[in-house]
Order: sequence, then structure tokens, then C-alpha cells
Amino acid sequence: MLLLTVSVLHAKLALRHPTGDHMVLQQNAEAAVWGYASPGSTITVTPSWDGKAYLVKADTRGHWTAYLKTPPAGYDVYSIAVKGDGDHIVISDVLVGEVWLASGQSNMEIPIKGFDNCPIEGYGEIVTQAPARNRIRMFYAHADQTDEPLEEVRNTEGWWGADPNTIPDMSAVGYFFARKLNQVLDIPVGIVAFPRGGARVESWLPRETVASYGTEDLSPEGIAKLVGYTRPFQMYNAMEVPLQGYTARGFIWYQGCSNVGKEDEFVPRMTDLVNQWRKDWGDTDASMPFYMVEIAPYLYSRDNGDSGARLRKAQHDAAKAIPNSAIVCTNDLVASFEADNIHPCRKEPIGNRLAYIALNRDYGFKQVAYESPEAVALFKRQPPTGDSAGRMGPWGRIPANEINVRIANCPHGIDRVNEIEGLEVCGADGVWYPVSRIRFNFGAISIAVDEVQEPKAVRYGWADFRPGNIHSVEGLPLVPFCLTLE
Repeated sequence: MLLLTVSVLHAKLALRHPTGDHMVLQQNAEAAVWGYASPGSTITVTPSWDGKAYLVKADTRGHWTAYLKTPPAGYDVYSIAVKGDGDHIVISDVLVGEVWLASGQSNMEIPIKGFDNCPIEGYGEIVTQAPARNRIRMFYAHADQTDEPLEEVRNTEGWWGADPNTIPDMSAVGYFFARKLNQVLDIPVGIVAFPRGGARVESWLPRETVASYGTEDLSPEGIAKLVGYTRPFQMYNAMEVPLQGYTARGFIWYQGCSNVGKEDEFVPRMTDLVNQWRKDWGDTDASMPFYMVEIAPYLYSRDNGDSGARLRKAQHDAAKAIPNSAIVCTNDLVASFEADNIHPCRKEPIGNRLAYIALNRDYGFKQVAYESPEAVALFKRQPPTGDSAGRMGPWGRIPANEINVRIANCPHGIDRVNEIEGLEVCGADGVWYPVSRIRFNFGAISIAVDEVQEPKAVRYGWADFRPGNIHSVEGLPLVPFCLTLE
């Protein structure tokens, strides 16, 4: 009966999401266009840009896929004729440009109009910009989950072009990423968004992968006990599987909050996710970039512990371990009143920073800076001799209690040395003191505070919620760290 039902459902020609009106296809590629028909039927797909007819057969499930050779990107509007199985469909208003896949948790899901009590900065100005229907388009697969893999996206309105009526419902990070790419590349940008608020890494992995960890109760009873949005493998089944193989340049990803406290597991499991998704898209050589976003400062515990900081470090470690990956730092993008808001309002800089990575690494704009300054070592300079108050150096007298942090990815220096926030130093007693003034020279931050005569450790942004304000000259934030003098 089930097989008969499937056969009846696919007895007539139909399209399968994201294929449809207003879609964006990846330029200079063999881009997938797909749908349903009676099993074994021959389908002819003819794009208007070259008039070439592509013949494909529907498989035993009634699925067919044509791989169309696309032209270079531009604002020309195309159509695609699909014929076969006694029917005829015309896909209209098709653009060719750059396509990116956007997923993760609620900070990728949150739309321009925000969530309740969680606004997006600049809402009015953003939605009242000139319509950009042929510049920015988004296909949004809304939250869904299921025990078994789906073959179709169940919860979507299809493709939207950006205008005041549609922008409010677009993923904010996805929209800003696309807007910046469009501004620089001057070609259409399409985002296929499928995030799910609260989802863990394990939510986006196949059941068999999660089972191999041996840490999850995957019985129906065990899964039923979990909060819905944290359940393993269900978002993979309902939201990732139906989109597998839709031709795209790469992935942007904003997730991690639901894995806080499990930082020891994060790097290998995030690596598994990226490997799995690339495999699902037929990417055998890691040619599809995977760009992540660091979770924002947030009070995960009343005592402002460091579980959030440890997960952020794991995110950076994952970005280093995964080929063709990178990460955006967000430690500077929250205000003090947002300590208990897991959806901080400043999403435009996040989308822009993701775009900076892509522009530099994927589109050849090497003057666009994208790497945040990063602390790599803690050291003391040669101890002063004679005068205990310090010795003279090129920047004045060097205090005897000075400690230094070597900084990478910062060739032109930092943006401030006064009114520092988020930086602390401690001695052997483990008492941390804030640092409000520093020196920067020879690629290092130099620190000295009167309360610590023998400094042993330095940390920056190292807490659930401890925003910082140190940036490179190019405006990229210093990555949070905690280093101890060896």
C-alpha cells in the first residue's frame, strides 16, 4: 500500500524544492534541477540561456535530476522548460549567481524582524531599502524534524526576492551575508536557509553516526524524554536530507549554544558533521567551504562561569581542524544589557564578517581582511637589571612586572590601548585583576598592573559573558583566550 501511494503521488510531473520559480542557480556549474515523475519516465529539461535539451529518466522512486550547465552570473532572467510524463512545467524568473547554504541554531534562524523581546538592530532602515528582488533571494526551509529521512521539504514558501515585504522574514545573518556579497560581486546571491533553534550538532547528523558515539539513548522512549529541538538526527532527516545536492558554493553555520558544557566532544562531532554534509553534496575534496560563527557571550550560569568560553575555544579548534573552514569572532558584538539574551541584536556585522571570509578566500579579494587577531603565546621579556622600577625600552620604561601576549594575524596593530574591556591578569594566588591599559609593540600586548607583581596568566573574554573591545586596525575582534605562563 505504501509503495502504491508513493507511485500515485509521483505519477505526474512535479518539481521538488528548492527547484521552482524565482530560484537562484549556481553559476559556471552543473547545477541540479530536480523533481518527480512516474518511475522510468523520460523528462526533458531545457533552460532558456542556451536552449539545450537535457534528457533524464525518473528512477524507481519517481525522482529525476538534471544537471544543467549554467552560464556566468548576471541579472538576466531565465526560464526552464520541463516536459515529460504527459505534462509540461515552466520554471520562471530564474537567476544565475552564487548560492550558499545557511544552517545552525536560532541565531541563524532569527529573522530581520527578530523574535519576541529579541530585536535586530536597524530593523526600519534595513527593510525600507530599495527592493533587491534580483540581487538577493532566499529559500527558507522552516523548522521541521522527523524520525525518518524525508524526500521533500515540508515547511517552506519557496524562494523570496528581497523587498520590504519579504526581508523581515529572512534569516538576518543569511541576508546580511548575501547583501555584502552582492554589493562587492554585483551578481545575484541566493541563500538556501534551513536552521533550527536549539538544535545540537547531534541533531544534524545521521542516526547511525550518533549511535556510533555510544552516548545517546536512541530508543523511542529515550528520544521522547528530550526537549524537541535537542533531539538527535531529526533535523538532519527533515531539513538537511531533502536539500542534499542542491548545487551551491559552500556553507555558513551559526550553532553551538546547545553544546555548551560538552566542549570535549565538540571538535570531533563538528568534524563529523562537516564531513557528512560535504559527502551529502558530493564534495570529495573539501572544495565547499564551511564558515562558522562563534557563539556570543551569554550567561549560561549565574556565577558567570567559563563553559561558554570553553565551547568558543572548541569552535575555533574545530575551524582549525576542518579543511577549508574558518570562523567569525563575535565577542565584541553584545551590550551589557544582553547578558541574558541568547539572541543579541547585532547581526549585520556577523553577516558581513562571514562575507569577508568568502570574499578573501573564495572570490579573490585578498585586500579584504578576515582573520581575527589571536593570542598564541604568553612570555616575559628579559628581566630588568639594576633599577627595580624597570629598564628603558623603545616605548619607555618597561615595568618589572610586565607580561606579554604574542598576537598573530595582526600585522598593523590594534585599535586601542586605553579603556580596555574584557582583559584580566593574575598571579600565583589566582586572583584576577582587570587590565584597562596596555601597550602594543612588536606583535605583542604588554600588560602590567600594580596588584600583580609576578603575573602568571592572562585571559580575555574568558567567561560565559565577558565582552571585549580590542580589534585589529581592520576592525576584526581579538579572539577570546586564557593563557598561562609556562
